[in-house]
Amino acid sequence: MADLVNLNKARKAKAKADARARADENAVKFGRTRAEKKLETARTEKDRADLDGKKRE
Repeated sequence: MADLVNLNKARKAKAKADARARADENAVKFGRTRAEKKLETARTEKDRADLDGKKRE
């Protein structure tokens, strides 16, 4: 006998796999690592502190 396949579950599993693949592609395309985000934040804070230090009263 052949195995029975629930078509609703198969359709949903395929949609979920497609969404996961699309998410992985976007993560590679647009994503940044935690270290990169932390470095950018540190640079921004340093620039802001340098600018505040140069203000005239």
